[in-house]
Amino acid sequence: MAISHEGLAREFEWVTKPGERKHIGDGIDGTDPIMQEMAYGLIVGNNTDVDRLTKEALDGGYTANQILDDGLLNGMAIVGVKFRDNVIFVPEVLVAARAMKAGMAHIEPILSASGAEPAGTVIMGTVKGDLHDIGKNLCIMMLRGAGFVVHDLGVDTQPDAFIDEVAPLWRQGALIGKVGAAFTSTGGMHSGNEMTLLNLLLPFLQHGMILAGVPHSVPELVHTRSGGSPYGASAVTGFNGTLGVDDGEQAIARALGARVARLAGQVIPEPASVDLAAGQPH
Repeated sequence: MAISHEGLAREFEWVTKPGERKHIGDGIDGTDPIMQEMAYGLIVGNNTDVDRLTKEALDGGYTANQILDDGLLNGMAIVGVKFRDNVIFVPEVLVAARAMKAGMAHIEPILSASGAEPAGTVIMGTVKGDLHDIGKNLCIMMLRGAGFVVHDLGVDTQPDAFIDEVAPLWRQGALIGKVGAAFTSTGGMHSGNEMTLLNLLLPFLQHGMILAGVPHSVPELVHTRSGGSPYGASAVTGFNGTLGVDDGEQAIARALGARVARLAGQVIPEPASVDLAAGQPH
């Protein structure tokens, strides 16, 4: 693996789990020096350097997607690992997010104006009673950079607001025949993981979606002592969030995500609305 930037190589040493080292290392391997410098600048929260390097990269012919993938997201991946492992804390994540925002300010308009078909639509907000928006805002930045349309409902969001936001999709029949799955987390083992998952799945049926759960062929589901169930992926993170997501919970979530992608590729598209369906020959 070739990490030519000395500072980035030092930061990469904080990534110790073999699977993560391979995934993040493969993303960094062979990237140009300016991208590695940008990733390092993001990790240490130097928004001035990230701003400058992003402009230089665009002027030098790099695409917005290259800057996002090879520079910004590589840096943020290491920030995420360090935060999870309590190497850094919320203040450091905030300055890294500010640095990422400095880069996104240059490339987001380019990505939006490209005319490419959106990768998907995401509705995001923190649940009622939760006023913390750091993670939400980071996810939104990365999703928009990856080509998703994101509707940001803000913080302390009433459950009905999420339902109201998808009402136009129901009227259009836009989710008929699409594959859906549920992911959730709670503070404790008996805090309603499975009840939440089941309640999340019911609106999917109203939209005419195809439900994907976690089959017992996933080994981690059989042996879990924390999150995860046949109804969806879940995590038990502790009431103060200190437990994190364990390896088994991650494996179950990845298996469910892979199953959704696999099923989505196999499903034959259905008519988008009742009116269209009524006009089809029998």
